[in-house]
Amino acid sequence: MRTLSKVVLPGLLLMSTALPVSAQTPAPAASPASPPAAAPDYHPSMGDLMTMAVQPRHTKLYLAARRRNWAYTAYELAELRNALGRVGRTIPVYRSVDTAPLIEAITAAPLATLEQAIHAKDSAAFASAYAALTAACNACHQSQDHAMVVIRVPRGDAYPDQSFEP
Repeated sequence: MRTLSKVVLPGLLLMSTALPVSAQTPAPAASPASPPAAAPDYHPSMGDLMTMAVQPRHTKLYLAARRRNWAYTAYELAELRNALGRVGRTIPVYRSVDTAPLIEAITAAPLATLEQAIHAKDSAAFASAYAALTAACNACHQSQDHAMVVIRVPRGDAYPDQSFEP
């Protein structure tokens, strides 16, 4: 051990004195000339919002009810309502139609019926209310010249990485 320190320490000292001064002295911190540019505003389209916020909630609502996980079903119903509200706030007018009142008119009754079915833990009532909500979604798509966007009752598990068991 003593022999190693006799060889290594002098070698390190010799190397440190052989380096140019600029390599031994850290460079001063650069001051930014201007603040970083702000990220550009993101303005999602109606399709973006439906695909990112509404459709997944519609699907998860069904999957949770199918497993009779009523607590999670109630949570997803609240999330779906919030997502629909966000659509109305983010895109207040779509194709010259006031979005929030349109969404409210089309979804209020089916969402209220879904809430009652969830509260009662009634699978048959839920299935009927879910079908009515899905039909309302498709009616809205048709009214906005998007009849090709057809929503249906999910088939299989769209979220294989999430458990919907109670």
